[in-house]
Amino acid sequence: MSQIINLSAAANRIEALQQPDGAITWIDAGLWDPWNHGESAMALAVAGRAESCVRALEALFDRQESDGGWTGELGAGVPLDETNRRLVVDKPATARDTNFTGYAAVTVLRSALALNEPGWLDRYAGPVRRAMQFVLSCQTPEGDIVWRKPDAGEALDNVDSLRAGNACLYKSLECAIRLETALAGELRDLTEARARLAEALHDKDWRFDRKSTDRRRYAMDWYYPVLSGVHSREESQRRLEAGWSRYVVEGLGSRCVADEPWVTAAETAELALACQAVGWTGKARKLITDLAPLAARSGGYWMGWQFEEEILWPYERPAWTSAAVILAADAIEHLSPGSDLLVTPLKAVSPARRGATPPAS
Repeated sequence: MSQIINLSAAANRIEALQQPDGAITWIDAGLWDPWNHGESAMALAVAGRAESCVRALEALFDRQESDGGWTGELGAGVPLDETNRRLVVDKPATARDTNFTGYAAVTVLRSALALNEPGWLDRYAGPVRRAMQFVLSCQTPEGDIVWRKPDAGEALDNVDSLRAGNACLYKSLECAIRLETALAGELRDLTEARARLAEALHDKDWRFDRKSTDRRRYAMDWYYPVLSGVHSREESQRRLEAGWSRYVVEGLGSRCVADEPWVTAAETAELALACQAVGWTGKARKLITDLAPLAARSGGYWMGWQFEEEILWPYERPAWTSAAVILAADAIEHLSPGSDLLVTPLKAVSPARRGATPPAS
């Protein structure tokens, strides 16, 4: 039982958004993508909701396309209604996002560990392998991975690479390697791709946000390289220290973007995971307890708090917001088996290495 969140209430909110086919939408009005669906599935596993988790995994792979990818709806671009409070879901833009696709490896491994279902690794290995091939097909010669599958006839280099998305993909490649290690599968392509991506994240900053506005105002671009495990603990601590006063509002949580008076539950929870990853358990725990005012009485967490106007904004309780909080609490309090998976990076793995058991850390 968690001492810092109401685990049951948060899981109940996710289950309330699960559709008859097992898909988990953002909000009651809809919106679906494989990344946030996977985040929610993992949280259900941590909460012990095995049946709902299985339904989510089956729904995820039922929607997988022939080349291993998924078409997801881009909720970040959805407008607000006339009151500027609720999301309007009306024919949202879609994309075949590489980060969304790669997260399938994290989803399967974390869920299998949490529910002690090692057989799931073999059961879902084929779909995960197809997903990772989709991702690797979008890696450039410089090592970065473009954010979406190019359109037919479009050059790979015409598509931008995003820093936070690539950091998350570094963790996805790690989880794919862990899965293959457990199954005595082929590691070479994955380990080589992960090494090339690490080089890009370390030494080729110019490869990211080349064709879009610099996204460094977003908190994700600050803490995701820490959460990915691509840097040493000392480098990661320095990175967090350098941006702390820019993003963190004492007593409230993390801003979503540095120049807006808006703290969000998901970013705060992910920052807590990053803090746990560098050994700052006290900071991690405080960030989660600071989110208590965003816990809805009807279950789950509100998306965020606009602290100048002192209002909940938007007035939505996404499944993935509750999921992020559950996963952070799990990493801090060790609520389920494999609770350190998201915060303990895998050390360098030889392409020739084989194994029989998926390491949790």
